[in-house]
Amino acid sequence: MPPAREGGLRNAAAVASCERKGMKTLGKRLENRVAFITGAGRNIGSAIALQFAEEGADVVINVRADRQQADDLVRRITALNRKAVVVVGDVTDPEAVDRMVQTALDEFGRIDILVNNAAIRPSKPFLEMEIEEWNHVIDVNLNGPFLCCRKILPSMVRQKYGKIVNIVGWTAFRGWKDRAHVIAAKAGLHGLTRALALDFADYYINVNTVAFGYIDTRRNMEWYRGNWPSEEEWKRRIPLGRPGSMEEAAKTVAFLASDDSSYITGQVIHANGGALIY
Repeated sequence: MPPAREGGLRNAAAVASCERKGMKTLGKRLENRVAFITGAGRNIGSAIALQFAEEGADVVINVRADRQQADDLVRRITALNRKAVVVVGDVTDPEAVDRMVQTALDEFGRIDILVNNAAIRPSKPFLEMEIEEWNHVIDVNLNGPFLCCRKILPSMVRQKYGKIVNIVGWTAFRGWKDRAHVIAAKAGLHGLTRALALDFADYYINVNTVAFGYIDTRRNMEWYRGNWPSEEEWKRRIPLGRPGSMEEAAKTVAFLASDDSSYITGQVIHANGGALIY
């Protein structure tokens, strides 16, 4: 690893460094950045990819298996005059992660932004949970982000610039019945956020977490089996009176991926309409 900066961070030095790295102060916030997004084939992941492209980024789209959804997303990103590459692979497989990241580096030469979005959220009573079920959730939700960070961070260190955004749900902070494995993994992911924020601050790498509450996604429609809560029920659950949209979710992540958040690291942004005040 190259030597970190010496001494305390001074305002003038920080501004000069940001200018050298092309900090976006006008226009599209992510112009000419390269973003690697896991679990980007649908729902919030695809919304993040589109938002990043709209804000000027080229995008590496990771999906585990569904190439058709990813190819459709590539077409939509290309229509925005940005480049997109699909990398198919399981984030729990170290060799697959190495291959996917190398493909991105060969295509674009660098990775500026990593969004760890891939996740599974099964429900199971704790006393019925098999060790294989526990390990699978930990592998996807925590070990996957570890592997992606471990592979991508060296290139961020070399360029002394990077943004990592880890995605969790609000249950990591408030708990939820029958999801002990999911909550433990996602709470651990925010722990990784805090650790990496300190480990890599000297290299101008920001690491943050977004914790989403109720977001109107296809997954949630399946969860409610078509029985979408009434307006009165949403008002009871959420002070803002409605679930968030995928576009709102994506814009929150884009903020943390941009230089508008250059003085934020090691933090969690709760995007839940006031349902959890943390």
